[in-house]
Amino acid sequence: MPRRVAHRLRIAIAVLCGGALVLSTAAGHAACEFETVRTGSVADIIDNTTFRLQDGQEVRLAGIVVPPEQAAQPSALATLLRGRDVTLRASAAKPDRYGRLLALAYVSGQAEPVQITLLEQGVALASGEFGPAEAALACVREFLAHEGMARQARRGYWADPAAIKNTERTDDISPRIGQFIVAEGKIASVREAGATIYVNFGRRWTRDFAVTISRRMVRGFEAAGLAPKALENRVVRVRGWVEQRTGPRIEALGPGQIELLR
Repeated sequence: MPRRVAHRLRIAIAVLCGGALVLSTAAGHAACEFETVRTGSVADIIDNTTFRLQDGQEVRLAGIVVPPEQAAQPSALATLLRGRDVTLRASAAKPDRYGRLLALAYVSGQAEPVQITLLEQGVALASGEFGPAEAALACVREFLAHEGMARQARRGYWADPAAIKNTERTDDISPRIGQFIVAEGKIASVREAGATIYVNFGRRWTRDFAVTISRRMVRGFEAAGLAPKALENRVVRVRGWVEQRTGPRIEALGPGQIELLR
């Protein structure tokens, strides 16, 4: 069996074992593909998701987040990239407001971006976000599948039995304010208030954990099969940065942050 086909079959198995309704990338070409926007040599590693090219351009790895538990291991990215020639692919060549280029980074001669290696090692988590490009959701799904491989093998971050937080226990999430988390639980209710939809995981709406969705984003969630109003009583896996409002909250900016488990 060709190596690339076998690799995609492993992704499909990881998706099925993880229980999430995520589209497999086992057939056809790779789901996560953008246009080449730049090439260069890596001069320095700034942190676990950011590096600098020899021409001074800073690059941030798209689609992943390194949790605090893994932040003390910058050598993972350094081992992969320092001194290497890379090809950068992205949905847009325009840098962010900090001057960083958000991209997939391919080491010369490699078919997969370094993000996938970090996800499979359990060093990084899939962010669930890739921006507004049409290919973005397919990219998210592919990254979630590779993350699932590490989760099933209990590698890196996933070696901790408490790695996945309980959405129905506020005290499991409140200590994580300002951090990126992955959590699972059953949705108690879905309510609208003004321009915001609240996906509630508890009955105390002003105190328990919730995921918020802007009404202007609903069409994208519906297109992905995640119509908010249909989520009541469903078990989901959610991910994102925890904020403190009346209770702990995660703002879902796209459907990739919510996986329907059952």
